[in-house]
Amino acid sequence: MLFDTHMHLNARQFSEDQKEVIERATDAGVTKMVVVGFDEETIPLAMEIAETYEHIYAAVGWHPVDAIDYKEEHLEWLASLTEHPKVVALGEMGLDYHWDTSPKAIQEDVFRKQIGLAKELDMPIIIHNREATADIIRILQEENASEVGGIMHCFSGTVADIQPCLDMNFYISLGGPVTFKNAKEAKEVAKAIPLDRLLIETDAPYLAPHPYRGKRNEPAYVKLVAEEIASLREMDYETICEITTKNACDVFRIK
Repeated sequence: MLFDTHMHLNARQFSEDQKEVIERATDAGVTKMVVVGFDEETIPLAMEIAETYEHIYAAVGWHPVDAIDYKEEHLEWLASLTEHPKVVALGEMGLDYHWDTSPKAIQEDVFRKQIGLAKELDMPIIIHNREATADIIRILQEENASEVGGIMHCFSGTVADIQPCLDMNFYISLGGPVTFKNAKEAKEVAKAIPLDRLLIETDAPYLAPHPYRGKRNEPAYVKLVAEEIASLREMDYETICEITTKNACDVFRIK
């Protein structure tokens, strides 16, 4: 049993073969998934997928890359969507200093507003972080995000960055990069995360694991992430599957 905690089957890359991709994931042992919507285009598609497939849940949020397009009514829209029983988290939200599309101050404002909404609704949050670890941790601390906790999606921090996240009630999710041969830090992180806070994901169609690096990622490949972590920690693959699935159900409050 595998749980892909973060993927984007609502992306255009899957418009032709979405059903087949889901079937391949099931064949690989992926019994649960969360599809993440992060703007006006992808959120309705995430909701549609979650309503169509019993084993797929949705998360909804506003991506930092698109913070420049954020309007106040978007927060009300997100709040209304969380009333749906298949919506299990708010996000992804956070900071992205790689793509120069939204000014940092605007990204931070939209991020803080979503954390505030999550606290009002008592929902876990999913954090997007690209080249902004220190600011992400600072804002989460300032906003008392520990009240809701959540997931550090596709964690790219160092071993030293793990503890501040754990202290705020966050789980650490690893994806394809942990399988890359030159990813020394990611492999050290995979060995350092407490087992009761470890999650796995694909972020499909992005960040495909070895040996598919550079190609379209898909949820079935979360198996390769689990296998790599099991190898790094010298544990049984089945145990890693069991632990990460339980953790995902805990954070998303899925029975």
